[in-house]
Amino acid sequence: MNRKKKFSIVLICVLAASLTASAQKKSYISIDQATDIAAQNNANVQISEWEHKISKADFHQTDAVFLPQISIGYTAVTTNNALNAFGFLLQQRSVTSQDFDPAKLNHPGATQNYGADISVKMPLINPDMIFARKGAKLQSEVYQYKKQYTKDMIEFEVKKAYTQLQFAYRAQSILRSTLSDVKQIHQSVKNFYDQGLVQKSDVLNAQVQVNTVESALAKAESNVSNASDGLKLLMGAKGDETVYEPDSLSQSSAIYNNSSFSSMRSDVMAMKKAMDASNMMVKSSALSFVPKINAFGTYSLSDSKAFGFNQNSYLLGINLSWNLFSGNRNISKLRSSTFQRNKMKEEYNLYVDKSQVEFNKTKRDLSDLQVEINKQQTSVDQAAEALRILSNRYAEGLTKTSDLLMAQAQLSQQQLQLAQAIMSYNITLYYLNLQSTMN
Repeated sequence: MNRKKKFSIVLICVLAASLTASAQKKSYISIDQATDIAAQNNANVQISEWEHKISKADFHQTDAVFLPQISIGYTAVTTNNALNAFGFLLQQRSVTSQDFDPAKLNHPGATQNYGADISVKMPLINPDMIFARKGAKLQSEVYQYKKQYTKDMIEFEVKKAYTQLQFAYRAQSILRSTLSDVKQIHQSVKNFYDQGLVQKSDVLNAQVQVNTVESALAKAESNVSNASDGLKLLMGAKGDETVYEPDSLSQSSAIYNNSSFSSMRSDVMAMKKAMDASNMMVKSSALSFVPKINAFGTYSLSDSKAFGFNQNSYLLGINLSWNLFSGNRNISKLRSSTFQRNKMKEEYNLYVDKSQVEFNKTKRDLSDLQVEINKQQTSVDQAAEALRILSNRYAEGLTKTSDLLMAQAQLSQQQLQLAQAIMSYNITLYYLNLQSTMN
């Protein structure tokens, strides 16, 4: 191969490496930074914010229970109806003695009336609407707790994804170290083979082990990108080609023995508020049978010419209404509200019981994982010592190549299992914190 061709190959390799590096730049991120970004940009958090705002707007619709309704109108009318025509003259206060002529009363001709009016309706006593308003207020609080629980859940999911990214990097590091060791073993086997000390099958076995680890390492490197993409999705980082680098994986030192299940947890409180809201709707349905009292008033301006406001009048009153029978609609509505309340009460009790069971299980899982970590740490130490002994014996020609390769594979496997146990422990601890969160 001539020098020019060699230079071209090297240049292509350098360009390819630079393009890969530019396509996937790496950036460090801490777990706190990830959770803070997700709290601001995560789509589910933003959706829960809008749901809470919608519920607050729905609640303020019930302000009509206390506030007046005011409307303004302007009407232009022409008629030859005898009754209406004479009524327009009365509204305009323009009746004369000639207007009582029977011929004119019976055939008034076209008569115009232009009027502006302001109508006011003022609620006074509406017990059913008062309790409906209380129910709407509680429903708004439901979405407030849902919003808080969504934030807590997304924080847990981010921590979980961050821990999985830590594990992906740890697996990559372990496999890189393993590949380096296996390549050294392969080179030693080749040297022994060249000296006629081992068989061809030993070289092939070592090469198979190198190929296996290289394949696992390639997959581990893909897992790093996949885990980083999963974290970016939770953080709401759209179109970002960055591959995040987390802190190194280590067992969390948080204390969990004193944590306990709390009925004040945001998801539990959301269900409780929903149950309370349904109870308010039952009371509202029951009070739909009692009388209602409301005030009303109208102020009118009339004239025979457009946009004239010469004469005015007003009408004020109080209305007492009592709907005695509505074709079983109110009775059926009360029954439906009562059944809905009873159903939600059962759902609430079931949810609390299941949450308590899940909390207890998570604490036991955490204890089991601590035992597993201790055992795996011991296994890693023992596998490392076994590999050291076999490596020394192999250098002296006292052990087989297959035994050395098996010891190396065993150490790699135990290291990966330890890392996986630590990952599971941390995720379980984050989940336990989620289950005992009080807001």
